[in-house]
Amino acid sequence: MVVAAVVTAAGCSSGSSGTEQDASQPLEVWIRQDAGSPAAESAEALTKAFSEKSGIEAKLVAVGVNDFETKLQQRTAQKDLPDIVINDTGQLGNLVTQGLVREVDREDTAGSGDLADRAWEAAQGYDGKYYGVPFNSQAFALLIRKDWREKVGAQLPTSWDELVQLAAAFTNDDPDGNGKKDTAGMVVPGSTTRGYLTWWFSTMLWSEGGDFVKKQGDGFSAAVDDPASVKAVEKLQAMFCDSKVVQPGATTADSATTHTVFESGKGGIYLTGPYMLPRFDGSLGKDAYEVVAAPPGAGGEAAALAEGENVYLMAGSGNEKGQQAFAEFAASPAGQKIGLGLDNGGIIVRLPVNTTLDGAAERKDPRWDVFQKVYDEHGRNAPALPNWATIRQISSEGLNGVVSECSRDVAGAMGELADEIDAELEKQGAKG
Repeated sequence: MVVAAVVTAAGCSSGSSGTEQDASQPLEVWIRQDAGSPAAESAEALTKAFSEKSGIEAKLVAVGVNDFETKLQQRTAQKDLPDIVINDTGQLGNLVTQGLVREVDREDTAGSGDLADRAWEAAQGYDGKYYGVPFNSQAFALLIRKDWREKVGAQLPTSWDELVQLAAAFTNDDPDGNGKKDTAGMVVPGSTTRGYLTWWFSTMLWSEGGDFVKKQGDGFSAAVDDPASVKAVEKLQAMFCDSKVVQPGATTADSATTHTVFESGKGGIYLTGPYMLPRFDGSLGKDAYEVVAAPPGAGGEAAALAEGENVYLMAGSGNEKGQQAFAEFAASPAGQKIGLGLDNGGIIVRLPVNTTLDGAAERKDPRWDVFQKVYDEHGRNAPALPNWATIRQISSEGLNGVVSECSRDVAGAMGELADEIDAELEKQGAKG
C-alpha cells in the first residue's frame, strides 16, 4: 500500500509527492507515548520549543504505546497521515515498504555531521537511502542485584557462561535470605508479542557468535541454523528447561511484566535499557543494583543490541520544509537536551544521537555512561532489511517454540526456522 499526496494545502509550490506546499501550515507530530505520561510531557516541551524557535505551529499527539500501529494504519487508510512520526528504528522497513515516509537527504540535513554514524545507520533502508533523522539511541546493559551477588559470594561475570552461573546462584541459593526458593536468576521477556524474545536474545546470540541472518551476495540468507547460532539457542533452551534460571511464566512475559518481576525482588539479572533506571531507583533504591555491560560470549564478542527512534517525515505533508526543520531541531543539542527529561523526568532521549552532548554529564549520573560506552563500542543495529520487524516476529515465534517445549530438538527447529526466514527474505526481495 503506497500513500501519495495524502494532504492538500494551499500554496504556490509542490512537494516531493506533488502535494501543494505551504510553509506556514501547522504540523501534526505523533509520538509513541501514553498521553499524560512524563515522556509525553517531555515531547510536548520539545514541540513547543520548536514552535517558539521556528514560528511554525506544531501540535503534539501522544498516541498510546499499544495502539500506535493500529491508529497509524487507520490514518493511512484515510489518506491523512500526520506530518511527523517519532517511532522505533525497528519500524523503518515497515514504513518504507508501505510508502509512508519520505527520503531524507543526510548531507542536506543541518547538523548531520554531529550525529553518530551508528544512529544514521539505523535510519538507513535496505536500498542504502535514509528515511528518517536520528533522534534517540540506546543500547542494553545488565542490571544485577548487587546485594544478591554479594550474598552468594560471586564476582561480576566475565562471560555469558559465568552470567548463567550467577543466575543459577540467584535461583538456588536464597539470595534474598527469606528461607524460600522463590527467586529467579534471569528476568526474560520471552513473549512473541512484538518479537520480544528475539529482541532480548539478540545480545546473547551475537555475543555467542551466531546471528539471525547473514550477508549473501547482494542480499541475505538465514543464519539461525549455523552451528554457532544453534549452540546459542541450545544455551537459551537450557536456561528455561534445565537450569531453570528464568522467572516463572517467562515464555509469555512482555516487558511490562518483566519490569515488575525485577523491581519486586523476584528476579536478579535484567538485560534492559537505561530508561528503566529512574523507575528502579524509586522502587529498589539505586544502591541495590549495579549497571554493567553484558560480557563476551563464546564468540568472543561483547555485542549488544542498539536501537532507538527516528523522526520520520511522513509522505504527503503540505509543509515539507517544516517537517525538515522539526527533524533538525529535534536532533540539535537544544532539542536533545529537552529530550533528556532533566526538567520534567520524561526521558524521550535515552542516549543523545548528537555527539556534542554528553548525556551522562548532563544527568550527573555515571551509570548512563555505561550504556553510552556499550552503544559506542559494542552496539549493533538490527540488519537493514526491507522489513526487519517481520523477521523479528518470525524468529521470536521459532525461539519461543524451543523454550516452551523442552523436548524440542534445537538443530531441527532452527532448520525449520531458517526455511521460514529464507522464504520471507525471498518475499521481501532480499534473498541473496
